[in-house]
Amino acid sequence: MTISLPATAAALSVVLAALCLLVVPAAGFYLPGVAPNDFEKKDHLPVKVNKLTSIKTQLPYSFYSLPFCKPDTIVDSAENLGEVLRGDRIENSPYVFEMRVPQMCQIVCKISVGEKEGKVLKEKIEDEYRVNMILDNLPLVVPIQRVDQEGAYFYQHGFHVGAKGQYSGSKDEKYFIHNHLSFTVKYHRDAQRDVSRIVAFEVKPYSVKHEYGQWNDKKTHLTTCDPNAKRIITSSDSPLEVEAGKDIVFTYDVDFKESDIKWASRWDSYLLMTDDQIHWFSIVNSLMIVLFLSGMVAMIMLRTLYRDISKYNQLETQEEAQEETGWKLVHGDVFRPPANSDWLCVYVGTGVQFFGMMLVTMVFAVLGFLSPSNRGGLMTAMLLLWVFMGLLAGYSSSRLYKLFKGSEWKNIALRTAFTFPGSVFTVFFFLNILIWGQKSSGAVPFTTMFALVLLWFGISVPLVFVGSYLGFKKPAIEDPVKTNKIPRQVPEQAWYMNSIFSILIGGILPFGAVFIELFFILTSIWLHQFYYIFGFLFLVFLILIVTCAEISIVLCYFQLCSEDYLWWWRSYLTSGSSALYLFLYATFYFYTKLEITKFVSAILYFGYMLIASYAFFALTGRCCGQ
Repeated sequence: MTISLPATAAALSVVLAALCLLVVPAAGFYLPGVAPNDFEKKDHLPVKVNKLTSIKTQLPYSFYSLPFCKPDTIVDSAENLGEVLRGDRIENSPYVFEMRVPQMCQIVCKISVGEKEGKVLKEKIEDEYRVNMILDNLPLVVPIQRVDQEGAYFYQHGFHVGAKGQYSGSKDEKYFIHNHLSFTVKYHRDAQRDVSRIVAFEVKPYSVKHEYGQWNDKKTHLTTCDPNAKRIITSSDSPLEVEAGKDIVFTYDVDFKESDIKWASRWDSYLLMTDDQIHWFSIVNSLMIVLFLSGMVAMIMLRTLYRDISKYNQLETQEEAQEETGWKLVHGDVFRPPANSDWLCVYVGTGVQFFGMMLVTMVFAVLGFLSPSNRGGLMTAMLLLWVFMGLLAGYSSSRLYKLFKGSEWKNIALRTAFTFPGSVFTVFFFLNILIWGQKSSGAVPFTTMFALVLLWFGISVPLVFVGSYLGFKKPAIEDPVKTNKIPRQVPEQAWYMNSIFSILIGGILPFGAVFIELFFILTSIWLHQFYYIFGFLFLVFLILIVTCAEISIVLCYFQLCSEDYLWWWRSYLTSGSSALYLFLYATFYFYTKLEITKFVSAILYFGYMLIASYAFFALTGRCCGQ
């Protein structure tokens, strides 16, 4: 049958006309919580405070755990699940700003320091804790001049509680508190409507020993900071030492500067990536690994297998068939169910669950739906996606279970629903007890813990059972060849085909494809930096999947050629062993890049990295293509 060109064109025109009728006018939209706010002159700007953080302890604390000035009533902001799990504690503050109205030498309050307060302040200064604040959903940053580039800055998130130093001519170290904050609020002005949008929130902290006459809560005159006498604080020449029995006067300045930066680009300076060449090197390095493995797979498929299969199909006599060698000898045993096949089904299902969660999360992150402006959004999305992907986990595990001639699908569904989440929840609960013992705000509250259990038992577990039922209900996958009733004896293997050796060797290449990107991920998590290069991460994720599949194919072929048909678990563990290298690299990172001093903090680090490695094991093991 032939179709004329005019008839085809007419059909296409009808289809296009129908599509045009379905098109409706579209309008732009903003994601909830990240819509711009327009401020007129003298509008009230609420400054909020967040947790105190330290890269030396990794234990966050609430802002008001230190003797800082408090508002009349402390109001906690509503937080999503991700924010609570990250330890965020967002509260109102006594700092009062008015849009485009500069303020100089504003007194917040005076705090009397006792023995207990002085000890706590010194501990936090020793551990290099930073104070985090938020204005119009922008985090407070400290601009620091780059040494290698003139006029360029990088931004430190939050300012230090204080600093250690020595007086001139003295060797004793003293602790000085940053009690004066010089804020700079940059805004982009719309001249037509005379409204402004905040595009930057910066601060320069100073330690100043304020001097004054008689203290009056409402009208105290500071001789060290007087805007009328043009005495503005620009340095910490006379710092304030933390001493028991002394008073601390907290003050601040606010300056407003108009900026050409538009609201849509205000996060660019926070997320500025100066090491993009390293990321491109990572991509090229990973692609070289993939090309190498692809060449080996192509050689196996197009040359070796094609040649062997052609010869096998041309056999004329039974005597020739008995002269088979290599992988052809084990075709009757290759689909024999492995030992502990139930557990293999469980981990394959868990890997599918992780793969689905990561894939959808990456897609949304690349599209910009999980930007850092939506605090806690990434973690919340991952948790919810993990819960709903339980449907795929149950379906995958039961389908493989039925292939292995299993009959108790409820048993396999129960194991899939509880094995990985149960072990992770046990470790997480133990770590949470340690955090709670340190009285840190990072401890997950009981209500949040109950919500996590509710998501697990109320949504994830039922979905796993539904998926298992649907998967087991479908007809079993047919093996391409019949399995022999009597298993063939596996001949003695060469040393390089030893299962442990080949598994450990196989995990090197998947880890090598991601270890450069892993450095940036660990840095963003443990050194409290923003990570927003999801485009690179998505490419690395795809490369990781291909690498895991190809290395498993290559090593599985070599194993079958040596007449060893016990490939199921080895195929899973070959790519899954990259999780071992991930944990070893995390250990190396701990000793070379981090300055964690507390024993509890070290336990937290290795506990969380153990969970991450366990998840990576399930993900990469499933990516082997079983």
